[in-house]
Amino acid sequence: MSPSVCLSVCLSVCLSVCLSVCLSLSLRHALLPVCLSWLSLVCFCFREDQASMAVPGRKGSTLGAVLALSCLILTCCPGATSTAVAAECPDQSPELQPWSPGHDQDLGVHIGRGEALLLTSSATVHSISIADGGKLVIKDYQEPIVLRTRHILIDSGGELHAGSALCPFQGSFSVVLYGRADDPGAQPDPYYGLKYIGVGRGGTLELHGQKKLSWTFLSKTLRPGGMEEGGYFFERSWGHRGVIVHVIDAKSGSVIHCDRFDTYRSRKESERLAQYLSAVPEGRILSVAVNDEGSRHLDDLARKAVTRLGSKHFLHLGFRHPWSFITVKGNPSSSVEDHIEYHGHGGSAAARVYKLFQTEHGEYFNVSSSSEWVQDVEWTEWFDQDKVSQTKGGEKISDLWAAHAGRICSHPIDVQATTTDGVDLSTDIVYKKGQGYRFACHDRGHGCQSYRVRFLCGKSVRPKLTVSIDTNVNSTVLSLEDDVQTWRPGDTLVVASTDYSMHQAEEFRVLPCRACAANQVRVAGKPLYLHIGEEIDGVDMRAEVGLLSRNIVVMGEVEGKCYPYNNHVCSFFDFDTFGGHIKFALGFKAAHLEGVELKYMGQQLVGQYPIHFHLAGDVDEKGGYDPPTYIKDLSIHHTFSRCVTVHGSNGLLIKDVVGYNSLGHCFFTEDGPEERNTFDHCLGLLVKSGTLLPSDRDSRMCRAITDGSYPGYVPKPRQDCNAVSTFWMANPNNNLINCAAAGSEETGFWFIFHHVPTGPSQGMYSPGYSEHIPLGTFYNNRAHSNYRAGMIIDNGVKTTEASAKDKRPFLSIISARYSPHQDADPLKPRVPAIIKHFTAYKNQDHGAWLRGGDVWLDSCRFADNGIGLTLASGGTFPYDDGSKQEIKNSLFVGESGNVGTEMMDNRIWGPGGLDHSGRTLPIGQDFPIRGIQFYDGPVNIQNCTFRKFAALEGRHTSALAFRLNNAWQSCPHNNVTQVVFEDVPITSRVFFGEPGPWFNQLDLDGDKTSVFHDVDGSVSEYPGSFLTKEDNWLVRHPDCIDVPDWRGAVCSGRYAQMYIQAYKSSNLQMKIIKNDFPTHPLHLGGALARSSHYQQYQPVVTLQKGYTIHWDQTAPAELAIWLINFNKGDWIRVGLCYPRGTVFSILSDVHNRLLKQTSKTSTFVRTLQMDKVEQSHHGRSYYYWDEGSGLLFLKLRAQNERERFAFCSVKGCERIKIKALLPRNAGVSDCTAAAYPRFAERALVDVPMPRKLSGAQLKTKDHFLEVKMESSRHHFLHLRSDFAYVEVDGRTFPSLEDGVQVVVVDGRRGHVVSHASFRASVLQGVPRQLFNYVSAIPDNSIVLMVSKGRHTTRGPWTRVLEKLGADKGLRLKEKMALVGFKGSFRPTWVTLETEDHKAKIFQVVPIPVLRKKRL
Repeated sequence: MSPSVCLSVCLSVCLSVCLSVCLSLSLRHALLPVCLSWLSLVCFCFREDQASMAVPGRKGSTLGAVLALSCLILTCCPGATSTAVAAECPDQSPELQPWSPGHDQDLGVHIGRGEALLLTSSATVHSISIADGGKLVIKDYQEPIVLRTRHILIDSGGELHAGSALCPFQGSFSVVLYGRADDPGAQPDPYYGLKYIGVGRGGTLELHGQKKLSWTFLSKTLRPGGMEEGGYFFERSWGHRGVIVHVIDAKSGSVIHCDRFDTYRSRKESERLAQYLSAVPEGRILSVAVNDEGSRHLDDLARKAVTRLGSKHFLHLGFRHPWSFITVKGNPSSSVEDHIEYHGHGGSAAARVYKLFQTEHGEYFNVSSSSEWVQDVEWTEWFDQDKVSQTKGGEKISDLWAAHAGRICSHPIDVQATTTDGVDLSTDIVYKKGQGYRFACHDRGHGCQSYRVRFLCGKSVRPKLTVSIDTNVNSTVLSLEDDVQTWRPGDTLVVASTDYSMHQAEEFRVLPCRACAANQVRVAGKPLYLHIGEEIDGVDMRAEVGLLSRNIVVMGEVEGKCYPYNNHVCSFFDFDTFGGHIKFALGFKAAHLEGVELKYMGQQLVGQYPIHFHLAGDVDEKGGYDPPTYIKDLSIHHTFSRCVTVHGSNGLLIKDVVGYNSLGHCFFTEDGPEERNTFDHCLGLLVKSGTLLPSDRDSRMCRAITDGSYPGYVPKPRQDCNAVSTFWMANPNNNLINCAAAGSEETGFWFIFHHVPTGPSQGMYSPGYSEHIPLGTFYNNRAHSNYRAGMIIDNGVKTTEASAKDKRPFLSIISARYSPHQDADPLKPRVPAIIKHFTAYKNQDHGAWLRGGDVWLDSCRFADNGIGLTLASGGTFPYDDGSKQEIKNSLFVGESGNVGTEMMDNRIWGPGGLDHSGRTLPIGQDFPIRGIQFYDGPVNIQNCTFRKFAALEGRHTSALAFRLNNAWQSCPHNNVTQVVFEDVPITSRVFFGEPGPWFNQLDLDGDKTSVFHDVDGSVSEYPGSFLTKEDNWLVRHPDCIDVPDWRGAVCSGRYAQMYIQAYKSSNLQMKIIKNDFPTHPLHLGGALARSSHYQQYQPVVTLQKGYTIHWDQTAPAELAIWLINFNKGDWIRVGLCYPRGTVFSILSDVHNRLLKQTSKTSTFVRTLQMDKVEQSHHGRSYYYWDEGSGLLFLKLRAQNERERFAFCSVKGCERIKIKALLPRNAGVSDCTAAAYPRFAERALVDVPMPRKLSGAQLKTKDHFLEVKMESSRHHFLHLRSDFAYVEVDGRTFPSLEDGVQVVVVDGRRGHVVSHASFRASVLQGVPRQLFNYVSAIPDNSIVLMVSKGRHTTRGPWTRVLEKLGADKGLRLKEKMALVGFKGSFRPTWVTLETEDHKAKIFQVVPIPVLRKKRL
């Protein structure tokens, strides 16, 4: 045989063998199309080879055939050799020996050197140890294999395989880890414990299940009952009285026609009904029902017509009786009917029927009808009860009704009571004849004390008729974003909540569905809640849908109820929490898990988690792993301690993992040194509290579990615990990409800081490293349905044991600050933490709370959060001076079109939105919803859109606001620019707060000093202005414009801050007065706790002005004044009140807080000349001690340049330190009476007010109308001059004669429609001219009135002022100015000023004038 023929024969044989192997293998890993392509190429090469042999001189293509066949073998036929087969499909390896150990719970299995076993059937053993090169492989075929064992240990070269990355396991394989914690003779391994799969040094675990889509999104909204998916829904109430008929095609289940017959109003309608029913062809389905009333003119003709259809009750239908009827015309026996006699009393009554039909194609549909009288119910607000009832039989509801008239019903349906911190109490409602209704509250057998109570009250009844046709009988079709053909019948799915409550997540089982598209599945059952499947108001609110079922399962076998394997577990859980766990130790050889389901895993013991990489070091290429370690496409659900734990391990890939219904933090990084781990497209939802760490615990656990605390420790749950999170990041240098935190009892994403590594990771980095390391990639993540926040960057954990100094347990939540820098070195340049494309919606408290140095957000979306975003710096001082927080190119929605689902016990359902419709609310009905909340700063807000923020009477919703009950500083360099408002009334753009619910007394320092810079006027319409609280006279000047709806003012100026630190005096009240407004002091209580060794006061001040400072007790003996946000050359002059006889020592220095270095810059010496304090020389400054008034005068001037966002200068923080030797028994240091008017200054406007935007410059239809009015008297020698005017948007109306001038403005368009003057003489007696003029003013008019000269301050004419909104019984002084309103309500901005010498109003009025809807 020639070499060519021989080669051809060999190639043919090889090709035949390869094809057979290839077909068997490629079918398992989807390579058949590729194989066939290569086979075609090989055949082509053979043909070319044969042709070349027939042509002399032509070189053959045998080499091409060989190469093509080689490629074929390598690419398509990895099983062509035994080694390749083993690599691709491990169960095909010829070295494997079949193994079927049977079922013996006492059998301990050791697979060691030279042993390679193939598990071919289900088995039960005591334990399995795989070591010394031993291997266990799971046979892949159709019969399910269940392996029950107490534990599996893989180390020292041992391997366990089920499938591979290129040959996924296709059968069904389960590992069931069994055993109780208290089993006799059970000896926990000191490292792994009990019920585990342990992978130690040299061990390999490869589990590769079927390739299935891990999770996706709904692409179509799923409504309660599933009625959006096919079918028909019809509902009517008032205004649709009579008999309503639906004609339905029995072949398709579709409604052919519907009509209403008002047989209450007219007998002709009764005749028309009989004719209509007669005309319906036989075989049609008829649904007939009464809404409201239909019997009054219902004659016998109609009654008998319905009776012939099969009705038994319609013949005797009574007044307002609910009645429903379904039949097939021509088949009376098919009828179903329900009828209720209703006598008009309170309560509900319903007649409901339904019937199942089948289409001509064999598909089922259900027709249902309901005729009802419905009594809606609602819960009252909570009422505080402070004392134990002394009345036998409980409290009289009538007594409570009298105390809260109109807010409690006299006949409640139900009652609820809780302790003040939310723990439910037992209650009863009792009715005794002659004694009325009572309620009783019980707390463990005793009367309740200091509790809250509320009542369920019924509303007026209303009619309701519904007809529905359900084409998905007891099933629902889910439309999804992705192709879900890998989801098979029998799989279990979870659909996430898209409301505030994470408990609205719902599980469904997949059913067969021939009619479903590639992106649809049919599931069993109906949804109970609304699940959004679309973008609403610009925010992606689609519900996540996760796959819970996998063909490889690792699960713990659990008991039917809890048993106490630790001290606390059964106090908080009624189910067994002792599940299985998987643990990877340092030095494992390989670990790759994909397509695996883990359930009933984890234990309420530290270290025993469903998947736990424990101190494994670098598990990627850096650690020598090729391929790098990963866990992908896992479903981890119903777990008892976390989902995935990364502990002291780096470089792990966690991708496409679903974590659902877990206890404790779900995706958990533990000690602080975990870096470079990537969480890619992971979903976590329904994350509940656990007992392990303080941060896992809820309030009840926090109070009960005080292990590790110092004696005397009193838990503060909201501070020490309450932090359970879906993603718990103990080190910022990890990557989170495309992840979803879809419901936690506390927080979605929480970046927490370990000042030093804790636990066994101790010493792995230097102190402060994690607080300075730059943030990894945080991109395209989303958080919703969380209680506390969608995302938090803040706080740390306590890294020291409890002591007398700090009694809190180890790892309690404490304060910490984040300031990212290059190489985690605070002396190197700052590196901003970038948060991009983050979405947060329906989080009850915060969308995000982010504190730190440079934290910048870009292109984010926030909607329906209690507070969209709070950006916070370091508190008193920015922790990283020169840094800023920033949000740009982002969207904030106050109340979106996602209204949620109303439940019977929905405590947070109420009116909201622009249409005032019912919706779920984040916290309470009157909670002030806010888009962005200013806290301290500096914060930069740029190019953001605010949508659908609308305040109600009783709910102060606003796009921009300030932190409630804030004691900290407010930075004047908080900037807002290029913001857009859509569907936000101009009155709801900003709110500074007012005393009342949620705001309390609004008397903390930060509440009083709130301010921000409106750079381009996009908020206030005044470019370059500063917005401040209306009564902060430290920053106001005479031309500031009041904005009453905001409780604020628009001002101009140059501003900075003083930090005044009073040492050894933490309970002093400070009073600071600007010399040009001595009658408007600002009282500050200090930012720090009363237990501090010093107190700090942080007023925002106008530069180049004079101030005096006073105290409610003796002045502090030691004081430091820091110049904050001062540029070089900026100054203020201060006079500090001290007792007479005080001796001073004063110096100035510069303190570098970063380097902790201080350098003295000047000594102050006393001067006897006030003017000399203006002078200073190098190293020497002056102070003036005016002992007569008790004021120490200093001029404080900044000497150094300052970076843009820095609080302090480039050289450090400039400060002045005062030590005072005070005389004994000195009294209160309040020098106000001696200081003024002596040191009062004339009020001047240093920075003119900017011109208001107008016309095309305004971006919204509503706008502000600028109103200026002034009435004043001037004296020059013996001459007196009076002048007055009204100015409306720059148009001036001077008052030319004594009396009053009236200017009327159209409240809809803001145009002046008339103006008139009324002389003083006209106002005397009965001023009919004025009365007639005001009577003729149309409603919804703004009425401006100003007096000039001498006018009558009393008399009948003042009743006009009352009609325009002034308070009744007012007493006018000589000068008067009024911004009034003629209409059916009194707007917030109605203002009356009256003084003896000057009355002045500069304010804006919203146009158009609209009444806020009531709560």
